[in-house]
Amino acid sequence: MTKPRVVIVGAGFAGYHAARTLSRIARDRAEIVLLNSTDYFLYLPLLPEVAAGVVEPRRISVPLTGTLRGVRVVVGEADRVDLQNRWVGFTQPEGDQGRIAYDRLVLAVGSVNKLLPIPGVTEYAHGFRGLPEAVYLHDHVIRQLELAEQAEDPAEQRARSTFVVVGAGYTGTEVAAHGQLFTDALRRQRPRLNVRPRWMLLDVAARVLPELDKRMSDTADRVLRRRGVDVRMGTSVAEATADGVKLTDGEYVPTCTLVWCVGVRPDPFVAELGLRTERGRLVVDEYLSVPGFPEVYACGDAAAVPDLRRAGQICAMTAQHAQRQGKLAALNIAASYGHGRRKPYKHYDLGWVVDLGGKDAAANPLKVSLSGLPAKAVTRGYHLLAMPGNRTRVGADWVLDAALPRSATQLGLVPAHAVPLESSSPEVPVRR
Repeated sequence: MTKPRVVIVGAGFAGYHAARTLSRIARDRAEIVLLNSTDYFLYLPLLPEVAAGVVEPRRISVPLTGTLRGVRVVVGEADRVDLQNRWVGFTQPEGDQGRIAYDRLVLAVGSVNKLLPIPGVTEYAHGFRGLPEAVYLHDHVIRQLELAEQAEDPAEQRARSTFVVVGAGYTGTEVAAHGQLFTDALRRQRPRLNVRPRWMLLDVAARVLPELDKRMSDTADRVLRRRGVDVRMGTSVAEATADGVKLTDGEYVPTCTLVWCVGVRPDPFVAELGLRTERGRLVVDEYLSVPGFPEVYACGDAAAVPDLRRAGQICAMTAQHAQRQGKLAALNIAASYGHGRRKPYKHYDLGWVVDLGGKDAAANPLKVSLSGLPAKAVTRGYHLLAMPGNRTRVGADWVLDAALPRSATQLGLVPAHAVPLESSSPEVPVRR
């Protein structure tokens, strides 16, 4: 008898944990295929530490083969789903095309950078959603300080030493926090650099980390300002040029660095499926099943999962939700074959963590607000527990960073043109 085949598209938090959970449940009773554009799972929360030289890039890229036993990994980019005939089309890295049939399908394609129609942003900004972008930013920051040190013109020194981050959510706040510490450390190695590197954090919101508890926001704001980060709330970029950015308050800031961290939106692949969406996310029921196609499941950032704790709302696009939904999708697929009973998605907030670099962090485990070293211990403990692999290597990098000076080497392996910030359909900001 032919074993049923479950195809999982995407190996982010949702897809990886769906595959991992299903492999444990199904054992040899089902064929599990994971289709992903890379052969690794990327632990996104530690990307700012890669950019700041704290953690090596390979530490946060967990290989799919070897950590997902019993799962067949197919490296390719999904480009079509035939819902009627039940197959997924994909393109492999060298251009070859293929298709794979499924009995059950899990769509966990994740999200991409959110891009607003601001002049010059696509030409001069870089996003921060993947490993290449983090490696590029690390090298770019070092290169700018090297060029600033060599510059004779004080204005050029200031421009090259100014780093603008747009978006004060998780990613932007951590990038600015780690970035200021990183450039301060690099400056101490460059006595000819006459200006202190300046980091700016911009957001139209009223406070940093607007989606989190205000006490965590206050902690982050206090740490950033104490370090010298120029925090500008209620302010964003009106236009980007090759020489700097014009802010919405009219000020022009000369800079060679614009990091775009304004948020994410569902992968455009979702819109091509021809299924009902909400805010660009695939509509599913509380069991993560797509209405009209009970053999298709969706989870993570690509799915509009009903929030049963808040009537009429959908779950936020966070790693915690994605991971939990991926596990539940696996359990409900098993239930569809008679192994257990399917369950609705219900979540309970266990708290949040934000790493601010050095000895600083903000955390509220079980709604207990922490800052400083206690928060740092909780934050790092959480990351080690959440990572599906490479824990010892990550821990070793943290120890080495605390004991040794950071390397000031930029290898230039990722050129600027390899990490463009582009979108064929930028979002129009909603006016309230």
